[in-house]
Amino acid sequence: MSDTGRQSFTDKAGAALKPDSQKTTTEQLGDTVKGTADSLASTLQPNSEKSTSQQAGDALSSNQNHNDESLLQKAKNAVGMGDNTH
Repeated sequence: MSDTGRQSFTDKAGAALKPDSQKTTTEQLGDTVKGTADSLASTLQPNSEKSTSQQAGDALSSNQNHNDESLLQKAKNAVGMGDNTH
């Protein structure tokens, strides 16, 4: 089961298994938008906050975040709004 706010594993699999040549332009655009949004969500969410199944799903889809600190937290730390303990 994917984490809240993330693309479901069945949606990802369905998009990957159907050849682009069989998709409508709308389907292709939707896949691109959903994939980009899910990749961004993966990057923004630290691994320490992901469920085990989400971590596994991200690893399988090459969508894993290799740092435990989220980009949002790094940005906060950079401007002095974070806890700066990372």
